[in-house]
Amino acid sequence: MNNFRILEIKQSVFEDNDNQANVLRERLKEDKTFLLNLMSSPGSGKTTTLTKTINTLKNEMRIGVMEADIDSDVDAHTISKTGVKVIQLHTGGMCHLDADMTKQGLEALGTEDIDFAILENVGNLVCPAEFDTGASKNAMVLSVPEGDDKPLKYPLMFSIVDVLLINKIDVLEHFDFDLEVCKERVKKLNPNVEIIPISARTGEGIDKFADWIREEVRKWNQV
Repeated sequence: MNNFRILEIKQSVFEDNDNQANVLRERLKEDKTFLLNLMSSPGSGKTTTLTKTINTLKNEMRIGVMEADIDSDVDAHTISKTGVKVIQLHTGGMCHLDADMTKQGLEALGTEDIDFAILENVGNLVCPAEFDTGASKNAMVLSVPEGDDKPLKYPLMFSIVDVLLINKIDVLEHFDFDLEVCKERVKKLNPNVEIIPISARTGEGIDKFADWIREEVRKWNQV
């Protein structure tokens, strides 16, 4: 018989985080604030996508953005040019946001005058997928240059998202990226995911993403 205890740290951490996330989601529901957790790898065009989407919706919704990064504040400066409320979250070396960090960010941002809040998570396809932030829905940006095999390499990320934006379709002809094969791979992992091909540079597909947001915000606010 062992004379020491074995403590399953990872399980304990995830369980505690999930409980906090559920509490946060309930609070957001009561406040009628829809929170979208936006994830991707670095360089996918996440911030450009966000900028185009904000400019499409900012005259009909009160929008607030939390920009998460390990250290820099470049993205917050970019988003601030849209005129919406924005704060920068520094994770202190952490490669993800959890429910408690998100809660702190929302308290600093203030949700009393926000209908649609966005958390731009740290650029990473591993850690952010493991932690429930308390968001109403999860979104992901996958760019064409990253390859259509990403769902095979990072299945957890693709299995937890509610909407997948396949960005940079304006350069499809220059890359070995099969759009239909990518969709099939994602659907095998996540049959209910909404997949929207976009080009953040040209604006193609942004209106469809904006329509998805409008509908999700409407459903979130239903009693």
